[in-house]
Amino acid sequence: MTTATETFEMTAAPIRIDTVRLRVRDLDAVTSFYRDVLGLVPLAEAGSSVTLGTEETPLLHLDGDPSFRPRDPRQAGLFHTAFLLPSRGDLARWFGHVTETDTRLQGASDHIVSEALYLADPEGNGIEVYVDRPPSQWRDRAGDIRMATDPLDLKDLMRAAQDRTWAGFPKGGIIGHVHLQVGDTKEADRFYHDTLGLDIAATYPGASFYGSGGYHHQLAGNTWNSRGAGPRDTFEAGLGEITLGVDPSARQAIMQRLGGDRVADPWGTAFALAQ
Repeated sequence: MTTATETFEMTAAPIRIDTVRLRVRDLDAVTSFYRDVLGLVPLAEAGSSVTLGTEETPLLHLDGDPSFRPRDPRQAGLFHTAFLLPSRGDLARWFGHVTETDTRLQGASDHIVSEALYLADPEGNGIEVYVDRPPSQWRDRAGDIRMATDPLDLKDLMRAAQDRTWAGFPKGGIIGHVHLQVGDTKEADRFYHDTLGLDIAATYPGASFYGSGGYHHQLAGNTWNSRGAGPRDTFEAGLGEITLGVDPSARQAIMQRLGGDRVADPWGTAFALAQ
């Protein structure tokens, strides 16, 4: 069993994901998906916007407008929003839930640092649902974070369910990271490392993973579908904005570099800084 000392304390990281905002064309359908499939709780509704999360914490904002152009999967923007569950048992129970409801999954991977399941919402916005392994297992003998994309042992995962059923997105669940599509990884490194101040925690061919406080990644950027992409279409459905939780000690330095508390990456992906 994973103990508290074997769990990364995300709130101690200087930079972390607070909330994600999506622009959607069918607000009712997408809201229902995140409620019924992920178990998020609708917390607020104002006009054409809905906020979902756990009972105590907002995680996802949806802004609905049928006039948005459908998202282009080859442009810069969202690769996936990754929902981090507190325990392996939670992931096992969620896997049982989507299996019973015939929800289509797009993949299942063992990343060494984590175990992850993948799917997409009704408008093609990518989703990862995952659980971390203990941080003591993340690094090699040289101290470098090791990541891979290996098949996930689903039978072994299901043994962690402990005969309990999925009862909705659990208390303590958060958005652990957001993986983005970018046009160029070197340009992304300059923005996410040099400007935002994140560490380059790991790299793959065509991808960089950016971490804070020793985490394997709160943000990532890849060119697997979007190599050479230019600025995003602001009237296209998809990712609207990412709000970063930032410690006061890091906030002042970041704001000095940014010139304020809002910024966009080179492709127009918007960020806001929260305290």
